[in-house]
Amino acid sequence: MTTDTTGTVARDGESRPGGPADSPFIRACRRRPGPHTPVWFMRQAGRSLPEYREIRATVPMLESCRRPELVTEITLQPVRRHGVDAAILFSDIVVPVAAAGVDLDIVPGTGPVVAEPIRTAADVERIRPITRDDVWYVDEAVRQLVVELGDTPLIGFAGAPFTLASYLVEGGPSRTHAKTKALMFGDEELWHALCGRLAEVTLAFLRVQIDAGVSAVQLFDSWAGALSEADYRRFVLPHSTAVLSGLVDAGVPRIHFGVGTAELLGAMGEAGADVVGVDWRTPLDVATGRIGPDKAVQGNLDPCVLLAPWPVVEAEVRRILEQGRAAPGHVFNLGHGVLPETDPDVLTRVVALVHELSSRRADQG
Repeated sequence: MTTDTTGTVARDGESRPGGPADSPFIRACRRRPGPHTPVWFMRQAGRSLPEYREIRATVPMLESCRRPELVTEITLQPVRRHGVDAAILFSDIVVPVAAAGVDLDIVPGTGPVVAEPIRTAADVERIRPITRDDVWYVDEAVRQLVVELGDTPLIGFAGAPFTLASYLVEGGPSRTHAKTKALMFGDEELWHALCGRLAEVTLAFLRVQIDAGVSAVQLFDSWAGALSEADYRRFVLPHSTAVLSGLVDAGVPRIHFGVGTAELLGAMGEAGADVVGVDWRTPLDVATGRIGPDKAVQGNLDPCVLLAPWPVVEAEVRRILEQGRAAPGHVFNLGHGVLPETDPDVLTRVVALVHELSSRRADQG
């Protein structure tokens, strides 16, 4: 008998009924039939909710990520309000690199800003390995959330090595990733040393979350779409693979997501995830053809559609559900994160609509 870290006990790989492991979300990730298509939203933990803004009004972002009671409350808010099929841990992709000794801050209106961008091998050496003690607040928050959520799965997450490296090399967000690519092309040895170190930090961070009880993990490679497929395969894929393959024995589904990755979907599918997230630019049936028949897909409503009149939203939800039928498993989501100006009531209506339409389809066989 082995322990299934999604919260139930498994024998010969089969989970007992009940609990997060038997939820519609986990079933879809594992390409198993369920009662309806599960739905959650990237950046649902806060972002558009007034109750989130009230909490965050006087608390800086990094501090809020380091206070378990705030992490727990913010993570639960969209589950209470929208009835989504999974919660995602409230955190930020730079939390583990800050814990690893990188001097950075999350500046309102800008994003992560790094005090001393990476330029040399000595800079890379300053990124130290992390342990549970370095991110104890994440461990504690996950344990609290698992109890509060009951049968609702909790998704842990981390930033992929390329996206983290881009922030560290650029010193902050970038539209062109010029400094990142200059280092990548100009000093390949240093580039791989940096990404290798970040892969170790990311893997350790995800392990902490899994050991604390998350039911699935998502690896965000938000900026990977800035690369060609050849460059992705050469400079990025080995390090994403190191993270995802390092979790193969963890017993939880692994989701891999990037933005602007239409030409990279096949390569991303090779990195070792069980589910590949698709942004709004690629129809899900087309994406499935590129990723292959052995992966579930996640996505992919354009977040801006949520600002349109309801008939437009409903038509798009129907289209995505229909195209998602081409995949062996489909988790309904946005093609990127919830926009701050989104009406929360629209998100609630989308969840209800996805459940209604997909439940009806399941009943019809």
